[in-house]
Amino acid sequence: MMETKINWSGKPWRDSEPLECAMVVPDVADTATFTFRAPSGAWFDYQPGQFITLDLPVPGGNVQRTYTISSSPSRPLSISVTVKAQANSIGTRWMLDHLKPGMRIKAFGPSGIFSFHRHPAQKYLFISAGSGITPMMSMTTWAWDSGTMPDIAFVHAARRPSDIIFRERLEQFANRVPGLKLRFTVEEPDPFRAWSGYQGRLSQIMLGLMAPDYLEREVFCCGPEPFMQGVREMLVSLGYNMDQYHQESFGAPARTLAEVPVHDDVVPDAGTSASIRFAASGVTAACSETDTVLSVAKQSGLNIPSGCTFGLCGTCKIRKLSGDVHMVHNGGISEDEVAEGYILACCSVPIGDVSVDV
Repeated sequence: MMETKINWSGKPWRDSEPLECAMVVPDVADTATFTFRAPSGAWFDYQPGQFITLDLPVPGGNVQRTYTISSSPSRPLSISVTVKAQANSIGTRWMLDHLKPGMRIKAFGPSGIFSFHRHPAQKYLFISAGSGITPMMSMTTWAWDSGTMPDIAFVHAARRPSDIIFRERLEQFANRVPGLKLRFTVEEPDPFRAWSGYQGRLSQIMLGLMAPDYLEREVFCCGPEPFMQGVREMLVSLGYNMDQYHQESFGAPARTLAEVPVHDDVVPDAGTSASIRFAASGVTAACSETDTVLSVAKQSGLNIPSGCTFGLCGTCKIRKLSGDVHMVHNGGISEDEVAEGYILACCSVPIGDVSVDV
């Protein structure tokens, strides 16, 4: 049996030293984990959830790409990034096609403020989609290695079950630690493979089933921007304290607090006046931004057919003629219908003056 000798210098790694690729492990389609070591034997000191910048020698000139570290500092002799190539990927595509063990590349960091080490809490809710699972994997591995029972509700969305990165490793953790509760939702099952988990777009109803005590948990979210915006809208509408919400951007991860973007999300205000004109009935009603179109219609003596009243069944679908509404639904309306001007009256609130075809 060949013995692998690891030289340990006892000193932390500095980015003046290049990293040497030690191992490449394929994961789901177009995804692999690259593990690096410091040739000097230095160890790696960082916070779980941080990212590193790699200088990649692609054809036409080097490019710098940031990747969240998927390994945990509780295992400091190496550092890993798990990368997924998109259709327009340049640096990540080069890594998957050309980066092999023994090759050395320049790296910078680690950096970033997205870490539960910065926000200690008794209970956490991790919400991720696609390769946004990588910082959650780092933090979960730290929790596993810490030797104390974690309380983590881990919610992840993927296109198919076969696209869930780290699925087997996370399930191995959850099988041994009851404090880690895994909840997966997919857009569609894999062909000829039964799927007993959640299916469909992550919604308020789903979130309430996955983590009933979500109001008590510190939330960390990572994924494509539309996904994170949807999560923020859900939490705001559910009365969550957004001071306990933290997210990491794919495109521009924040190195400092000053770089954290200010989210221009619509937050309806009960103290702000609005009005709804029911055009077909000739009725105009004053209301606040937190009153739903359905409730205002009922108070005005008008009938809009409705069922579930939380945006699932689609019974209360009506056409908006003018103005803006804020709608957080649970799947009762399609994106095409929204583009055509339809809204669900039960979960739409007016922002300013609105006219509907009722």
